[in-house]
Amino acid sequence: MKFMKIGSKPDSFKTDGNNVRYVENELASDITINVEGSRFCLHKFPLLSKCACLQKLLSSADKNNVDEVDISSIPGGATAFETCAKFCYGMTVTLSAYNVVATRCAAEYLGMNETLEKGNLIYKIDVFLNSSLFRSWKDSIIVLQTTKPYLPLSEDLKLISLCIDAIASKACVDVSHVEWSYTYNRKKLPEENIGPDQVKTRGEVPNDWWVEDLCELEIDFYKRVIINIKTKGILGGEVIGEALKAYGYRRLSSFNKVVMEQGDLVKHKTVIETLVWLLPAEKNSVSCGFLLKLLKAVTMLNSGEMVKEQLVRRIGQQLEEASVAELLIKPNQESETLYDVDLVKKIVVEFMARDQNSEIEIQDDDDDDDEVEEIKKFPGILSEASKLMVAKVIDSYLAEIAKDPNLSAYTFIDLAEIVSSISRPAHDGLYRAIDTYLKEHGGITKGEKKRMCKLMDCRKLSVEACMHAVQNDRLPLRVVVQVLFFEQVRAAASSGSSTPDLPKGMMRELRNCETYGSARSVPTVMEDEWDAVATEEEMRALKREIAALKLQEESGRKSMDRAAVTTMSRVKSLIKSKKIFGKKLQSQSKGGGGGGEKNNGGSDSSGSLGSVTEEGAKTATPSRNLTRRVSVS
Repeated sequence: MKFMKIGSKPDSFKTDGNNVRYVENELASDITINVEGSRFCLHKFPLLSKCACLQKLLSSADKNNVDEVDISSIPGGATAFETCAKFCYGMTVTLSAYNVVATRCAAEYLGMNETLEKGNLIYKIDVFLNSSLFRSWKDSIIVLQTTKPYLPLSEDLKLISLCIDAIASKACVDVSHVEWSYTYNRKKLPEENIGPDQVKTRGEVPNDWWVEDLCELEIDFYKRVIINIKTKGILGGEVIGEALKAYGYRRLSSFNKVVMEQGDLVKHKTVIETLVWLLPAEKNSVSCGFLLKLLKAVTMLNSGEMVKEQLVRRIGQQLEEASVAELLIKPNQESETLYDVDLVKKIVVEFMARDQNSEIEIQDDDDDDDEVEEIKKFPGILSEASKLMVAKVIDSYLAEIAKDPNLSAYTFIDLAEIVSSISRPAHDGLYRAIDTYLKEHGGITKGEKKRMCKLMDCRKLSVEACMHAVQNDRLPLRVVVQVLFFEQVRAAASSGSSTPDLPKGMMRELRNCETYGSARSVPTVMEDEWDAVATEEEMRALKREIAALKLQEESGRKSMDRAAVTTMSRVKSLIKSKKIFGKKLQSQSKGGGGGGEKNNGGSDSSGSLGSVTEEGAKTATPSRNLTRRVSVS
């Protein structure tokens, strides 16, 4: 730290213990100056020769026959006045970064300028600031910090702007020219958790060497310094983004916690909103994790929509970097759901819009092949890897929010449909999310369940997922049939490492499995049968029938196609036979024909088979009868 000594005489200020200060001198004092309860018994001559303010005050006091004046409004109080008074007496005073602002403001108040005497205190302080303190990195920061108590005078004297410009200029210096000391021993941020603290030594100066020291500034000064740095246009967005992230973690204690506390955030609302406002325009200049922390904070603080929209737009540009935990954003207090799913949906829509906008731009330039090729390489176009990462994250996010009892099926499906166009090799994550939702929401309607299950491609389920699905009594019958069917085809046509192309006939039957027969037969009834969940008896019968499809690798495509169609016909016959069989049993149990059929006409297949009594089951043996009926057909 740099300092300056002024004057040569020894310090002869004394105190009597009653807040009275005096100069030990042969001459008696002839003026008393009151400063905030302290009384200074001094001499007129050395003071009046250098202080224009005291000249005016004493001239007025003499007219009133008073030898005492009050200057309690002087900046810096009694301490700063004493320094100025010692300078007037020629006593040695020491100025440093810690007291120079207070002394400069006090000298301005007292009018200690060049019009009274050459080399007055204001001149000497300004020389010290410009030639020494503003050339020192850490001293400039200290001086800036000490200006706040003396606003607005320190602003009027341009002390603040001079400090800010000095700091920003040094931050933008080429790292090869950095020769002054700086702090760089901060811990790695939580998301960078790699290795111990690092201390940079001379010779390996990092681009963000200045970040740690600026974290000591209050947010209003910090904002002005960052704006000044950005205005110079020398440092890139990544360096400025690193500075904002370091400041956020230093100043916002909640950012270092897994769960943010609203009370802590309210105290720092200005800091959070300022950090958002200062974000660099360059993509990836700030990590997605830090942006999501800011979004969580502004959501809890219920900040303006413009702040949220800015963060949503930025996060959507780099959503592939996000994790599920970071996307679990708590809603405001008015919401009944555990997480703000609508906010995440906006982020995903923003992410998907990047690809759509790129496609439109490419189509506009179809006439120029060279231009099209150039645009296709534009960084804004989403890569398949980025889209796949986002799809996996959203699948896992859906599985997490599915546990929320207040989450509507519409919200769940709406979010899943946004990423449904992204092709992924496996749908296990989506299946897990759907199964979790069905488990937690037993009151979901058949239509919602059908729409939800359509999001999943049974051909892309792993062996483990298929084994779970065929025993899952929460899934509609149509899904269980498809899982069993595709699993048999995959096992028969390949080694199980990949799913083969299915025969056209098989695909046609699977697509049409939700309609049975002609429009005159039983369309609505079969729709209910397919949407109903499978009972244990149905599951055993389905497994026996579909297991009958054993495709050999040496068989031709036509034989595979015929076998597939035959098996699907048997599955349909099984459902129809099960329904008719259930009606007969229910009719017999009620002792009447017409009434029983009428009451059972619109019931689920699971309900029909579930109503069979133990005695009826022993005599009728439904599984055997079902098998026999299907084999005949």
